[in-house]
Amino acid sequence: MTDLVDRARGALLAQPFSMLLGTELMHVGADELTLRLPVRDELKQQHGFVHGGVISYLADNALTFAGALALGPRVVTGEYKINYLRPALTGTLMARARVVHAGRQQATCQCSVFVMENGDERLVALAQGTVSRMSEKGIDD
Repeated sequence: MTDLVDRARGALLAQPFSMLLGTELMHVGADELTLRLPVRDELKQQHGFVHGGVISYLADNALTFAGALALGPRVVTGEYKINYLRPALTGTLMARARVVHAGRQQATCQCSVFVMENGDERLVALAQGTVSRMSEKGIDD
């Protein structure tokens, strides 16, 4: 399990955008993981809510990392859908993703995005997506 955590942490550190935002890997299990992103003013839109693109990024990244648990490290998101349930204003975003089904080339994953504040956890978004294994040349058909 330590090797898996090290590889996942290394993959996150290799993503300049994730490092720019301040995303952290919090948990890795056999078929699930959690990413963390503290809310700050630079991540908000004009109404004071965390921008939907930030929440979407976090869900997408968590889905892809979960897919990698089943398919190996060379994966990309093929598609995903997200439902925004309520705004996040302050606190810390937590994206918990898990593998629902995995074949040889694709995995279907689900992600719940929560905002944590003062020990309370509120669900802000749900996402589901397909993660695809890549070949050396690109995405396998």
